[in-house]
This record gives sequence, C-alpha cells and structure tokens, in this order.
Amino acid sequence: MTATNDPQTRLPGDPEPAYLAARMIRVDHAGEYGARRIYEGQLAVLKDAESAPKIRHMYEQELRHLKHFEDLLVARGARPTLLQPLWHMAGFALGAGTALMGERAAMACTVAVEEVIDEHYARQAEQLGEDEADLKATIEEFRQEELEHRDTALAQGAEQAPGYEILSAAIKTGSRLAIWLSERV
Repeated sequence: MTATNDPQTRLPGDPEPAYLAARMIRVDHAGEYGARRIYEGQLAVLKDAESAPKIRHMYEQELRHLKHFEDLLVARGARPTLLQPLWHMAGFALGAGTALMGERAAMACTVAVEEVIDEHYARQAEQLGEDEADLKATIEEFRQEELEHRDTALAQGAEQAPGYEILSAAIKTGSRLAIWLSERV
C-alpha cells in the first residue's frame, strides 16, 4: 500500500497497511456477497424471462468473485462484516423488488450497483502499491467483469426502466452506504 506504507507519507495514527488491506477484503467480500443475493432475488422472479441467461452469467461471475474474497478472508485472517445478515436480506429484497418492477428495472439495478462498484474498485486499485500487486490485479480483473455486467444491463434496456434516474440514484446511495458501513463494521 504505497501511500500508507511509505514512512515519508504515513502520519501518526494512520492505520497499518495490513489493516487497510483486511478492510478492503472485508468490504469487497461484503459487496460480492450482496451482488450474489441481488442476482438470486432477480432470478427468483425472472427465472423464465428473456434476460435470465444473462443474469445467470453475471451471477456465476459474482459467485467466483465471492469465493475468491472468502479465500482471502481466511488467508489474511480478516473477518467478514458483521452486517452480512443485513446484506443477506437487503440484497435479495433489492434484486427481487426491482425484478418485480420488470426486467428493465432489474437491469437498472445492475447498472447502478456496478457503477458504484467500478468507482469503489478504482479507488482501491489506486491505493494499492507493489506490496499488494496480487490484490490489485484481482480488483482490476473483477472491476472489468463488473463493467461488463453494467454494459450488459445497458444493452438490455436499463435506461428505459420507468423512473430510471430516481431508481438509479436511490440504489447508488444505498450501495455507497453499504460500502461505508461494511468497511467499518
């Protein structure tokens, strides 16, 4: 972690690099867990819809991301967020709720979440230095797949969802709050 690992730039009271890496892994695990639950909610409603194969593909990628962060939690001795039971319910509710509004609303949910994740992963990648090259490479790889999900959802008509701007803004706000909380709790 370049900025915090450099004795010239670290300030008294700055968290240790190992703590910051564990915090990143915790929040990324929480995010991938939430994404899994969103897609499970969408598939529960849209299992026979035209968009179902695309949702399943995105879901399978999220499962791979989640497994990777689960393994990192164990390898690094980091703990998952204490809010996981909340993300379990909230993720499914968000996925099912937007799917009940229609396929385009479910896709609007995907776009909103993935745009926030793109920003989040980009910020993390900027913070990681040579000492965390593997973690940075993982974050960049997963970030590209999240952008693929966003592009898929846009191609499926996400922006034509009724109330797209309001729905998107609400989901982005909730996603940013979930990130902030999961980093800390």
